[in-house]
Amino acid sequence: MPDTDPTQRSATISVLVENEAGVLARVIGLFSGRGYNIDSLTVAPVERDPDSTHSKSRITVVTSGTAMVIEQIKAQLDRLVPVYRVSDLSAEGPHLSRELALIKVIGTGTARQEALRLADAFRARVIDASTESFIFELTGATDKLDAFLDLMRPLGLAEVSRTGVAAIARGTRTI
Repeated sequence: MPDTDPTQRSATISVLVENEAGVLARVIGLFSGRGYNIDSLTVAPVERDPDSTHSKSRITVVTSGTAMVIEQIKAQLDRLVPVYRVSDLSAEGPHLSRELALIKVIGTGTARQEALRLADAFRARVIDASTESFIFELTGATDKLDAFLDLMRPLGLAEVSRTGVAAIARGTRTI
């Protein structure tokens, strides 16, 4: 019997694909064509077959929907060519997910001092500094980055660049 629970959930879906032109466009087309939102998207080569010219890339997509919608997304991704494997990391067991952000804060005086104090508390690294600005590098769970950004807004948050989520299953489970 299909799951008709209307409760939305976030899903971190990992897709192992052939690293060739057009694959990412097909994956994104699947989402946009059906009206599914992508909260985060990362892609990078992860395997190279030394005996051929083929390599594999890993696409990590964070999306949300009902359990039925997530199952539809996974099934449709699994039918795309050249997809090797689709895994819903958030549903299949414990996993780790991290994101990297570069955060520019412009300010002077007490706001500058407070930005440095908060960066230290969040373990953000100062990777560039001038007399009027800092660029922080922060890695962690999306919630951690969001919390840091919320605190930096009143202190002079000027610009943010984020990588998107990279995720992997814990233990011996692999994609």
